[in-house]
Amino acid sequence: QVQPVESGGGLVQAGGSLRLSCAASGRTLSTYRMGWFRQAPGKEREFVAAITWAGGITNYADSFKGRFTISRDNAKRTVYLQMNSLKPEDTAVYYCAASTGSLRDFRGDYWGKGTLVTVSS
Repeated sequence: QVQPVESGGGLVQAGGSLRLSCAASGRTLSTYRMGWFRQAPGKEREFVAAITWAGGITNYADSFKGRFTISRDNAKRTVYLQMNSLKPEDTAVYYCAASTGSLRDFRGDYWGKGTLVTVSS
């Protein structure tokens, strides 16, 4: 079992950048994929990006390609989400998740509690 813990959320102005971190605990980390989702107020949770520990293979939802970058540091057991050119509509709670399932159809089996990102106009 993996327990993700997010950090790095906060208030940022439109056009700014923010990097979220997700620290993962668990003994068999290499068997999991890690990913980010977000849920804006009044909206459903949506997939952002996912990554493998081995090789750093990534998968992005089309709407985030080019602005958001997922990466990982295996030694620190941490996954990052670099968010650039932020817009007010990026305001959401961002969740980190772990899954043993498909990278291409990442759904998340274990979830963090989320970190709030607020983008002001």
